[in-house]
Amino acid sequence: MSDSPVLYCTNHPTVETTLRCKTCDRPICPKCAVRTPTGYSCKDCVRQQQRIFHTARWYDYPLAFVVAAFLSFLAALLAALIGTLAGFLAWFVLLAAVPTAGVLIAEAVRLATRRHRARSLFLTAAAGVVVGALLAALPNLLLFNLLGIIFQGIYVFLATPLVYGRLAGIRLTR
Repeated sequence: MSDSPVLYCTNHPTVETTLRCKTCDRPICPKCAVRTPTGYSCKDCVRQQQRIFHTARWYDYPLAFVVAAFLSFLAALLAALIGTLAGFLAWFVLLAAVPTAGVLIAEAVRLATRRHRARSLFLTAAAGVVVGALLAALPNLLLFNLLGIIFQGIYVFLATPLVYGRLAGIRLTR
């Protein structure tokens, strides 16, 4: 049996615990513990760390949305134009052009927002991509241009997660 003193959770004084926050060293129970890649932290320390990460201002949201929607509108029009190319070449051109367009949109949003970061800002930019593409798809929907709609659908399906991932810093490889 150990002679170590009994610890009680900082937030739940009746709950015994052996866990401590890796940042502030306060005792925390499993309910209060947040698992991080480097150990357990209390919710207050996690919230404090997130405040450092989230730097977006209120005006970054409409700016990111407008920039992403405008550039996505242009890219979706280009995708529909590629759809008018004859043959199998159109599919290869589309699969090369969409990732390029996604990277350009993400970098334009990053530049417009002065590299501010927040998960909700990244989601706003992704929503702008979808809205811009939907606006560009309206003529194809009205004219029942099936191939244009398919190419624009492929554009949205590939570009939206690419823009979000690029802004969020998600990497599939190291």
